[in-house]
Amino acid sequence: MLRRSLDERSAPARVVSAGLTADGVPAAESAAEVAADLGLDISAHRSRVLTAPMIESSDLVIGLAREHVRETVLLVPEAFGRAFTLKELVRRGTALGARRPGEPLEAWLSRAHAGRTTMLHLGTSPHDDVEDPIGRRPKVYERVGGELQVLVDGLVELIWPADKPVPSPPGSTELATT
Repeated sequence: MLRRSLDERSAPARVVSAGLTADGVPAAESAAEVAADLGLDISAHRSRVLTAPMIESSDLVIGLAREHVRETVLLVPEAFGRAFTLKELVRRGTALGARRPGEPLEAWLSRAHAGRTTMLHLGTSPHDDVEDPIGRRPKVYERVGGELQVLVDGLVELIWPADKPVPSPPGSTELATT
């Protein structure tokens, strides 16, 4: 979803997907069906375990749950200022406003990070965690897929606003998702 939304904006970003538990596992059948309904083909997707080099090379790390941010920061402590849950970043970004024309992503993330503490990422939170549908009924996958589409669209609008060209630094921005 994120890659497609960024491509629609011609945003110079590369999206890398990784998780916490397994390498080489295909997407769940229900996830593939929901993705297909959203116009995405994830049949070739295989899971990868998040590594320190992935984090170190990323400008932004987006987790779907607080545990993803915690694990990111455990692997690379200095990544805390650029590691957020998707819900958290959209919420904080909405409060502070979209990235300004010419504003580096790092500066916008610094503004979004202001006031955060690692303690905020202990436990789970319906305010910050996207529900994990693994092992649940197809309706849960559908609900989560719809929620993710709204959140991803919101994030892309905040970081690469459609009505304000935001130049990126030379090369591409790397976004890692967990």
